[in-house]
Amino acid sequence: MVKDFSHLLSEEAKARKPSPLKSAFKYYGKDDIVFLGGGLPLADYFPWEKIVAYSPEPPFEDGIGAQPSITGKTTISEVHKHKVEEFDIPLARSLQYGHTQGNPELVDFLKEHTKTIHNVPYEEWDLCLTVGNTQSWEACLRSFCNPGESIFVEEYTFSSAIETARSLGINFVPVKMDAFGIIPSSFAEVLENWDKSKPLPKLLYTICTGQNPTGSSLNVERRKAIYDLACKYDFIIVEDEPYYFLQMTEYKEGAPEEVIPTPTHEEFLNGLVKSFISMDVEGRALRLDSFSKVLAPGTRVGWIIGQSALLERFVRLHEVSIQAPSGFSQSIVQALLGRWGQSGYIDWLIALRKEYSIKRDFTIKCLEKNMPREVVEWTPPIAGMFFTVVLDAAKHPEFATKYNKDPYQVENAVYEKGLEDGCLMIPGSWFEAPNREKTDSTTFFFRGTYAAVPLETLGVGLERFAKAVRSEFGL
Repeated sequence: MVKDFSHLLSEEAKARKPSPLKSAFKYYGKDDIVFLGGGLPLADYFPWEKIVAYSPEPPFEDGIGAQPSITGKTTISEVHKHKVEEFDIPLARSLQYGHTQGNPELVDFLKEHTKTIHNVPYEEWDLCLTVGNTQSWEACLRSFCNPGESIFVEEYTFSSAIETARSLGINFVPVKMDAFGIIPSSFAEVLENWDKSKPLPKLLYTICTGQNPTGSSLNVERRKAIYDLACKYDFIIVEDEPYYFLQMTEYKEGAPEEVIPTPTHEEFLNGLVKSFISMDVEGRALRLDSFSKVLAPGTRVGWIIGQSALLERFVRLHEVSIQAPSGFSQSIVQALLGRWGQSGYIDWLIALRKEYSIKRDFTIKCLEKNMPREVVEWTPPIAGMFFTVVLDAAKHPEFATKYNKDPYQVENAVYEKGLEDGCLMIPGSWFEAPNREKTDSTTFFFRGTYAAVPLETLGVGLERFAKAVRSEFGL
């Protein structure tokens, strides 16, 4: 029998806790459960149908320098080969060590993309590739925070982002939100009344467009107000923006169903909310971007944008950690983007916007049709993959007796009833930031996604969850 060596683990390793979200994934793929719990884009939205690789076959009689082969007899030179263009990243280079910042071809494409979308208002900016936004966020924490220090976070936020910081010994100062994101006046009050004997947090971590889990999006006025607070109180804004290009038009209840128009490139770009990086004149915003929600999560390619001096520190960190994102992924992604060009990539983003607009509209209409409005309310999201339904536990007939006036107990009962009726949505309490101020509110919410399943299945799931709510509330 092996010995227990847990006493030799680092404090960081000991501190890691399992995510409650992982417990929900045991229901993923079950035929009797409509899984609306995870932000999983449909495979239909991945822009690759097949990836082919040719490699040499044994025995290697001619040495390892022999041509790759498709069969033991036919060499790759005897079949049609895709023309290699100057914007491609050769595998011989992308599979080699080097280019911690990212292969120049892909970095150059993303820099041009950044100029088009964000037009960073200072010259000394740069970007470096990462292995997606979770790794980007860890790099931010390791570059700015020491154990025992604190960060500002939204009062409900992505649980993996919390766990990343918690295991590094970092504390949390939650910032109040409403249906439209961080409330600047509440944030200002926290900063104005800060205990001067304690150091002010260095970072604000915000998922500001299509927020996970609430689906909220900060408008430009709130972003400007938050940016002004960052300048006044000297902290860094880390905008985690994987859902930025999943922005949609505003949903209007009761409006007749219309064909969603396809905007021109100019209309699409002008309709995007201004990012923090686009209004940052001091170099205090760090933007975390990713292909996970617009191409495919499995690419594991993201990037950080910020002032050059800070980006240099990230590159030094990556040299001794990730080294670089996958060379295979970089070559495949750049081959696609190089052939599309900047214009073609925007065409793809516009088409993706239409798909998510259709699914958002369908979701809200299902809620309007099925949910009991006497106990449930919702705010249609204008971006992202997520929607929330807010329930009032005080309207439960057994709130005071069976559940002891505890909204969390009612929340859990609805979750269990939803599973019983064949639909999984995630309880909002699973996303509560540590140290979130408890209030007398009796409301709670569930997070759902319209991204993970086809429309027909989505409709079935929402009907089942509405049935569970009605049943649990005795309606």
